[in-house]
Amino acid sequence: MLNYSKEYRIREKKTEKKDAERQAQPLVLKRPDVVDAKVYKIKSPFVKFNVYVTLGYIMEYGHKRPIEIFINSKDLTHSAQYAVLTRLISAIFRRAGDAQFILEELRSIYDPNGGYFKDGKYIHSFYSEVADVIERFFRDEGILQAPEQGEQISLPIKTQLSSVHTVTDEEDDPTMNNTFKICPECNNRTMKYDNGCEFCVQCGYTKCDK
Repeated sequence: MLNYSKEYRIREKKTEKKDAERQAQPLVLKRPDVVDAKVYKIKSPFVKFNVYVTLGYIMEYGHKRPIEIFINSKDLTHSAQYAVLTRLISAIFRRAGDAQFILEELRSIYDPNGGYFKDGKYIHSFYSEVADVIERFFRDEGILQAPEQGEQISLPIKTQLSSVHTVTDEEDDPTMNNTFKICPECNNRTMKYDNGCEFCVQCGYTKCDK
C-alpha cells in the first residue's frame, strides 16, 4: 500500500511538471488556408530595386492579429536576407501576443554606410524601413491605435527627431550632413565628411590622398 502511494505521488508530480511545461510554451497560431493581406512597396537607397512587403492577418476574438510577412524583390543578391526576415518576423507574429516590440528591434539596426532623411526622420537602415512599413500596417488595420490629432507619435528615441528641427536641402545631401559612418580602420562610428573628404576623427584614417 505504501509503495503504491509513493508511485502514485511520483506519477502525479511528473504529470504536474509536464502540464507546467506545456503552459509555459507560447501558443503558436495555425495559419488558415486563406488570410487577408496588404502589400506595401519600399523604394529605398539601401537597395537597388523596389521591395514589396506583404503582411497577412487573421481575426482573433474580434481583433485583427498579424500572422505572416513576405518580403520580395527581383534583386536576387538580397534574397537570403529577405528570406531570413520573412521567417523570423512571421515566427514572432505567430508566437508573440504583442509583436509591437519588433518595431524597436528593427529600428535599432544601423547600416555601416550611414542612413538618410525621409519625411523629417532619419532612417538608419533598410531594417528601419521595414519597421516603418509594419507600423503603417498595424495602424491601417487598427492593430496599433493611431495617435489623435495633435498628439505626437511615440517612437524609439534613436529614430525620433526634434519637433522644431527642419530638414534642409544640405542635410538631405549625404555629402553635406554631419552623420558619422563606421570607420573601416578602427571600426568606430567616427568617420565624417568635411571639406570634400571623408576622414575618421578617432584614428585619422582618410580615403583621400595625403
